[in-house]
Amino acid sequence: MSKLRFILAVVAAASIVGTGLAHAAISAEPIQPIEAAKIKNPAIVELGKKLFFDPRLSKSGFISCNSCHNLSMGGTDNIKTSIGHNWNQGPINSPTVLNSSMSLAQFWDGRAADLKAQAGGPIANPGEMGFTHKLAIEVLQSIPAYGAEFKSAFGSDKVTIDEVTTAIAAFEETLVTPNSRFDKWLKGDKKALNANETAGYKLFKDSGCVACHNGPAAGGTSYQKMGVVEPYKTASKAEGRFGVTGKDADRFNFKVPTLRNVEMTYPYFHDGGAATLKDAVNTMARIQLGKKFTDGENAKVVAFLKTLTGDQPSFMLPILPPSTDSTPRPQPFSK
Repeated sequence: MSKLRFILAVVAAASIVGTGLAHAAISAEPIQPIEAAKIKNPAIVELGKKLFFDPRLSKSGFISCNSCHNLSMGGTDNIKTSIGHNWNQGPINSPTVLNSSMSLAQFWDGRAADLKAQAGGPIANPGEMGFTHKLAIEVLQSIPAYGAEFKSAFGSDKVTIDEVTTAIAAFEETLVTPNSRFDKWLKGDKKALNANETAGYKLFKDSGCVACHNGPAAGGTSYQKMGVVEPYKTASKAEGRFGVTGKDADRFNFKVPTLRNVEMTYPYFHDGGAATLKDAVNTMARIQLGKKFTDGENAKVVAFLKTLTGDQPSFMLPILPPSTDSTPRPQPFSK
C-alpha cells in the first residue's frame, strides 16, 4: 500500500470511529436531536396545508386549524384556553402542533391515537369549529379547484373526511423544528451553548426532569399524574386520562407536553395556569419533584429550555381556492 493510500485509510478509519463516538454520545443523552421532516407525498402535504389554513371548514368561516395552532406563534395561540365558535371558551389549553407527530397520542388526555384521528375532532366539535363533517365536505366539493387537488393527491376528485384528515395529518407531520442550539450542542458543537445553559441542562437532568421529558421532543411519550408530591390547585375541570379510560388511577394523568420551542408556547400546563417559564419550572419542581429551586437555579433551567427552540416551519402561505356560487355560506353569528 502506498504511503498516500495508507494515510487516506487512516483518516477514513478515524472519521468512522469519530462518527461512531458522536452517535454514542448523543444516544447516551436522554434528549435526542430532531431530524428534518421527510416528505413522502408532496401533493398530499400541499393539500393538507391548504386545509389547515382554510377557515371554511368551520361554521363561522372564520376559524381554521391555524387559529388555535398558529404557526407564527409556536404552533399554539398563547392564551389560557382557546376560543371557539361563538366566542366559546375552550375547556383546556391548546397544545402546540409543532413536533406533535412524535407524541404517543394526541390531545392532553390522549383520546386520539394519531394526528389523523385528531384532525377531524375540532371540525365537528360545537365548541370549537362548530361544523359537521358532512357540511365541511359539501363546502370542499363545491369548489372545483379543491376537487382537482384531491384528484392529484388521492387519485379521485371525490372528497371524504378520511382524505381530509389524512391530508391535514400529512402536513402536520412536516411541522418539525430541527437545528435548535441544543441539537447542535448534542451533535458536537460545544460552543452552541454557554456555561449557564449547560449548567441548566445538568440541573434539569440531575433533578429528575428527564424522567418525563425525554426523547427527541423532550416529552410527549408518556402520561403522568399532575401533582405527584403535592396536589396541583386549579379551577379546571379537566381530569386527564380518566375522561378516556374511566379508571380512577388515571385521574389527573395528562400527556407530558413537549418542551421543544417551549419559550414560544406560553402559558403552560393543561389549564394555562403558569404564565411564564419561571412559574412553570418552579411549579413542576415543587409538585412533581418535591424540590424548591433558588432563583439562580431556576434561571439556569429556563436558560437551557430556551435552547430547545428550533427552526420554525417556513413555507409559502397557501392561496386558497375561491368559493363558488354553490358553496355553502358561513354563519359566523349562528349558534
